[in-house]
Amino acid sequence: MTRNIDKKAKKEVLKDIILKLHSGLTAEKAKERFEQEVGNVSSTEIADLEQSLINEGLSPDEIKKFCNVHALIFQSALEKTPSGELFEAHPINLFKLENRQVEKITASLKSIASEKGSLPTVISELKEGLLKLRGIETHYERKEQLLFPFLEKAGFMGPSKVMWGKDNEVRDLMKAALIGLESVGSQTELQDYSRKALNPLIEEIEGMIFKEENILFPTSLEKLAPADWVAILQESDDIGYVFIVKPAETQALIKDLQQALSEEPVWQDGAISMPSGTIKPNELMAFLNTLPLDLTFVDKDDTVRYFSEGKDRIFTRTRAIIGRKVQNCHPPQSVDIVEKILASFKDGSKDFYEFWLNYKGRLVHIRYFAMRDKLRNYLGTLEVTQDVTEIKKLEGERRLIDERA
Repeated sequence: MTRNIDKKAKKEVLKDIILKLHSGLTAEKAKERFEQEVGNVSSTEIADLEQSLINEGLSPDEIKKFCNVHALIFQSALEKTPSGELFEAHPINLFKLENRQVEKITASLKSIASEKGSLPTVISELKEGLLKLRGIETHYERKEQLLFPFLEKAGFMGPSKVMWGKDNEVRDLMKAALIGLESVGSQTELQDYSRKALNPLIEEIEGMIFKEENILFPTSLEKLAPADWVAILQESDDIGYVFIVKPAETQALIKDLQQALSEEPVWQDGAISMPSGTIKPNELMAFLNTLPLDLTFVDKDDTVRYFSEGKDRIFTRTRAIIGRKVQNCHPPQSVDIVEKILASFKDGSKDFYEFWLNYKGRLVHIRYFAMRDKLRNYLGTLEVTQDVTEIKKLEGERRLIDERA
């Protein structure tokens, strides 16, 4: 009878079953113990379990060797796990659509191999089917080059260490099946070929479909963020699809998803977490003040909100200007120019202006940038002022450290 156990205890039981399998426990005994002591398990729990075994020193090759048995043991529980509906062009849905076509090809190959017709015809049809099935390489490559890297970024290394190895086993079996077919010259040899080459290939491919759809894909849906799926969908065109036609609305969907995604910075563990990295407030302040530039930020309501305080500021800034309208920070004869810049930034007709002037014997470059979010909504204006006197004098190259500098 199945007993209720907490997540931690379940993981320990699962781990012990797997380790016993590797020590010689039969699949039947392992399955019996699983049903008695665990009963139900999610795809994520299996994936996390294999990851923890890798982390604890069990080699990926050992896990790869037994992962077919692992899947068999957990099959009944995994198949009971409900799966949510995915939109048509979701990368996981496209992987699954390809798998449905793969299953049709493997079913056809089984049927052809069992036919009692003309041997040359059977061999010709098997070869045609195998050459078509070889297109599965595109499916595996998209998984390995796109899905695995994003899982690694999420701290999940198991698939790239274990499943990639299983993919390579399929590739090797495919080569052997194509080569072996060339030497089949009788019905007896055909039966032998089916037993030794064709059937193992089909079993591995169908086993991989089970692992993908019951372990890899559900785990990926849990661990990856919406932005990851947009990137995967966008880059999938570079690798391509096989056995299916890419949904016509994919590009429009990518655009819609990108617009719907939120990439706002968040405060997390005492730092500002952004899509491109994390930085603490004291680090950010030092970072901005270290830049060889003077920065001033004016918000969308024309209010001065920030300026950097580097040690060699070109123009004087006092903290009294914070909260002041930027128009009031310029002499009357310059206000018209300020208004023109701000108006063109707000209506979207311009994104950039630049000026340069001689000031106290130095050449000063002044640039104004419209700051916008990903939907091009105006957020404010950034003024960047830089002394370019020495930069303008640069000639040739310097590729080594100059100890005199």
